[in-house]
Amino acid sequence: MPHLPLPPHFDPADANRWGYRPSDDVMDRGRSWAAEHGVRTSAGDEGRLHLLVVDAQRDFCHPQGSLFVGGRCGTGATDDCARLCAFVYRNLDRITDITCTLDSHQPLQIFMPGFWEDSHGGPVGAHRLVSAEDLHRGELRPTDQAVAELADGNRQWLDKQVLDYCEQLASAGRYELYIWPPHCLVGGDGHALLGVVQEARLFHAAARGSGVPIAIKGLHPLTENYSVFAPEVLTGHDGSELGVRDVALLEKLLGGNDVLVVAGEAGSHCVRSSVEDLIVGKEQLGSSCRIYILRDCVSAVAVPDPACDGAFLQDFTAEMEDALSTFVERGAFLVDSTTPIEDWPR
Repeated sequence: MPHLPLPPHFDPADANRWGYRPSDDVMDRGRSWAAEHGVRTSAGDEGRLHLLVVDAQRDFCHPQGSLFVGGRCGTGATDDCARLCAFVYRNLDRITDITCTLDSHQPLQIFMPGFWEDSHGGPVGAHRLVSAEDLHRGELRPTDQAVAELADGNRQWLDKQVLDYCEQLASAGRYELYIWPPHCLVGGDGHALLGVVQEARLFHAAARGSGVPIAIKGLHPLTENYSVFAPEVLTGHDGSELGVRDVALLEKLLGGNDVLVVAGEAGSHCVRSSVEDLIVGKEQLGSSCRIYILRDCVSAVAVPDPACDGAFLQDFTAEMEDALSTFVERGAFLVDSTTPIEDWPR
């Protein structure tokens, strides 16, 4: 079956516009487009294809964002979103549903600079790792504000908690605690989906008569939450609950669909962790759902070094590439967004 044409409103260059937003009649245009091209509602799909879009938010996907995922090329996430939207429009009649995740934060969380101070009580900048050894040496500690707001003034409790957290991360062997710049703050402009992604999502929903599900993650102040399905650490040092696995979402995505397609940001972190959980979930559930990753719609975090042109303060590209290779070994597929779906491997 041939691809559908791109609708006339779509301009890939709009992915570069921070303030771009869908027109008020986007859903009316979606319904008209479906009628013009004979696109049926998704309820009648014989084979269900679900698209999971991970954290396609302004702060990650636009150069003006506080944590732009530019990749090594410098334009990664913006280009990814333009290609992703084109994929949605061209395959409007085959995509049954689209779920978008939203990384959602407050300023005072364990991975934010405002949570930490150095041994002299001075501020701590972003883009540095925090290990249990750093805490044992007294190089970092939670601020008085963090102690007051998150531990009811009990510094001893919070000191134990952050040490236990770093030790649990080290035992898991996936990530070390990383201090990110403030990003995706709830209520801020950077929290919103990039305008072209929001537009494609609403256009699809109207054309196919499907829902517009959103999955929120990342609000607990004392754990990172890269995967949409679970935080990095589930319990505190005293057995308190930091989060739970979203088994219902896993079952919905893997149990109710024949094909699950994943795209979004960042390939080195939130996409990586989400796909890891999907593969484990598929094995545990005995699901026959095939998992595909749009290789040209994900990028890795690569933080440019302002003091040295062409160098990076942190570059997680290798970690992303290793993860993608592992996913293929475990039964997932890497495909390009421009490859016809009928030509995808099975």
